[in-house]
Amino acid sequence: MATGADLRRIALSLEGTSEAPHFDRTAFKVARTYVTLAADRRTANFKFTPGDQEFKCLLAPDAFQPVAGGWGKMGWTAATLAELSAAELKDALELAWGQALPRKRARTTGGRKR
Repeated sequence: MATGADLRRIALSLEGTSEAPHFDRTAFKVARTYVTLAADRRTANFKFTPGDQEFKCLLAPDAFQPVAGGWGKMGWTAATLAELSAAELKDALELAWGQALPRKRARTTGGRKR
């Protein structure tokens, strides 16, 4: 059973992650926010690709559900932490973190950026 403290510890161990307030939640981000932790520390919202969201929700429907509305269609996925093992939480965090890393800058061609 994972906890909010586990999420915070694992997220902050991922290279480049910073923690900041985000409305009534706590956000963890590198170039972009990849997970937010609810104030009650029982649930979190992960930013997955829509394909990864579908996989996680099929694999562990008691733990993962798309966030309602447009946010869910963009891959934001609610997780009930008590339904996750520490290993499952770490896997979800690493997946979301990897997708939030800075994108490489455009290469220059002929002295001009594309």
